[in-house]
Amino acid sequence: MIYTVSILLSLVGYFIIGNLAGRRVQHLDDYLVAGRNAPTFLILGTLVASYLSTSAFLGETGFAYQGYPFVMLIFAALSTSGCLLGALVFGRYLRRSKALTVPEYFGKRFNSRQVQRIAGLTTVIGLGAYLLGVMQGAGIMFQELTGLPYWVGLVLVWLTYTGFILYSGSPGVMLTDTIMFVIFSLAALGGSLYIINDLGGWPGAVSGLLDQTDKPGIALWHGVLEGEGSTFSSPGEALIWGVTLGLVWAAVLAASPWQSSRYLMARNEHVVMRSAMLTAVALAVFYALMMMTGAALNLYNPDLEGERAMIWAAMNILPPWLGIVIITGVFAAGLSSCSTFLSIIGFSISNDILPASSSDAAAMRASRLAILGAGLIALILALFQPPAVMAVVWFAATLFASSWGPVALMSVWSKTITAAAAGWGLIVGFVGNLILSLMIQAEWITLPVYLHPVLISTVAALIAIVIVSRLTRVSEEERRYREFLHHDDTHGLPSWANGSRLVALCTMLSGIGVGVFLWRQYADTLASLASRYDIASSDVTGAYVLAVGCGGMLFMAGAVGFWVVRRHKSGQPS
Repeated sequence: MIYTVSILLSLVGYFIIGNLAGRRVQHLDDYLVAGRNAPTFLILGTLVASYLSTSAFLGETGFAYQGYPFVMLIFAALSTSGCLLGALVFGRYLRRSKALTVPEYFGKRFNSRQVQRIAGLTTVIGLGAYLLGVMQGAGIMFQELTGLPYWVGLVLVWLTYTGFILYSGSPGVMLTDTIMFVIFSLAALGGSLYIINDLGGWPGAVSGLLDQTDKPGIALWHGVLEGEGSTFSSPGEALIWGVTLGLVWAAVLAASPWQSSRYLMARNEHVVMRSAMLTAVALAVFYALMMMTGAALNLYNPDLEGERAMIWAAMNILPPWLGIVIITGVFAAGLSSCSTFLSIIGFSISNDILPASSSDAAAMRASRLAILGAGLIALILALFQPPAVMAVVWFAATLFASSWGPVALMSVWSKTITAAAAGWGLIVGFVGNLILSLMIQAEWITLPVYLHPVLISTVAALIAIVIVSRLTRVSEEERRYREFLHHDDTHGLPSWANGSRLVALCTMLSGIGVGVFLWRQYADTLASLASRYDIASSDVTGAYVLAVGCGGMLFMAGAVGFWVVRRHKSGQPS
C-alpha cells in the first residue's frame, strides 16, 4: 500500500510542478524552447532524464541481471562519450542556429521545407515507438507495485505527463525532468550502495557471483557464455556487441532529437558544453553502480524475470524508506522520458509537418492539439501492444543513429552535402534500418552480431548521400548558412570559458576516479580470486582493460572538451 501511495503522490506532485512552470509561457519560444535561457543544471537534468528511462532501470539493469553487467559497461564507456563529442561537433552548432526544433534546423541548413518535413516524420514515427516502450515500462511498474490492472497505470501516467505538457510545454518538461533526475540519481546511488554493502562490498559481490552456478561467468568481463539463456557464444562476440552498440548509442546521444533538442533551450554554447560533460560523468557513474547491482541481485534470487529485478529488489531487499525512493525514482525516469518524447512529437507535428501557423497563439494551439492527438494514439497502442521495454526502446533509438547521425554530422562539417542528399540520407537510413529490424524480428533473416541492422543502414545512408550529392549542387543559400554556423559567438566568452574549463577538468578527474574504482574494486578482486576459482589469465587481463577503458573514455572526453574551450578562448575559429 505504501508504494501505491508514493507513486500516486509523485504523479500529483509532477502534475502540479509542471503546470506551475507553465505560468511563464507567453510566446512560442517559451513554449517550444523555454525561451533559450536554461542554465547548466537544468540542461543537465533534462539530458540525463531524457536518456535514463525505464529502459535503463528495468531493461538494461535486467540485462546485467541476466548475466552481462560488464558487457554493459563496455557499451556505456563508448555511448556516454557521445554526450560530449556530440555537443562539440553538432550540439553547439544546433544551438547557434536558433531553430525551434531539430527538424527545423535541417530545414534552415538545407534551405528546404521538404527536408524539414522528412526529419519531422522520422521524429514522429521513431519517437512514437520509443514513447510506447517507456509507457509500457511505467505500466509494468504500476502493476507490480499496486496489483491493479496494467491499463490503469498506463492511463494515470498518460494523464499526468500529458496534462502538464499541454499547458507548460518545454519549461514544464525541463523543470520536472530536473526534479526527476535528482530523485532517481539518489535512488540509484542509495540502492546500489545498500545492496553492494549488504553483500560485503564489491569483493563480496564478485566472490558471491563466482560461487553461484546458475549463471556461470556473470562476474567475468564477457558475461555468461554457456547455457540455454546465454546471449553470446564467445568473448569476442560479447566484445563486438558492446563496442558496436556503444558506438551506435554514442551517435544516438549526439544527434537524436530527444537529446540534441535539449541544447536548443540552453542559455549559450558554453552551457551546451558544460551540461554535456556533466551528463557524461553522471551516466558513467550510473552505469558503474547499477550494472554491478543488477548482477548482484542474483545472489538474492536467481530466478527473476530480468526487467522486474529492480522492482523486486526495492520491495524485498531494501528498507521501506529506500525502497520508496527507488520506486519513485524509477517511475520518475519513465515519466520524464514520456513527457520529453511526447512534447517533441507534438512540436514536430505542428512546427515541421503541418503548414506554418499565422501567429504564436495559433502555433501553440496547433502544438497542444498535436500533443493531445499523438498522446492518445500512443496510449491506445500501449494498451494493446505486448510489453517489451528494452527491445522496443533500443529498436526505436537505433533508427535515429542510422538516419540522423550521418546527416547531422555532415550538415556541419561537409561542404558538399546537398538538400536532396540530406533528404535521401534520412529516408534510406531510417527505412533501411526499419525493414532489416522487422525482418529479423519476423525471423526471415539472421545477421551475425558484427552486422547489426544499424551498421548496414548507416553505410547505405552514407552511400545515398554521396551519390545524390554528386548528382546535385549545393545552393548559395546552403553554402552561406553553413558558413554562418562556423562563425563563433564570442559574447561573454571569457567568464563562460573559465567555467567550462573547470567542468572539463572535473570530467577528466571523474574519468580517473571511475577507472581507479573499477581497477581496485573489480579487477584487483578478480585477480586475487583467480587461483581459487580457476579464472583464466585472459579474463583477469580483460578486467583490467575494462577498468582502463571505462575511465579512459571519460578522461578523453573531458580532455577534448578542455581543448575545444581553450581554442575558443584563444579566438581560433571552430
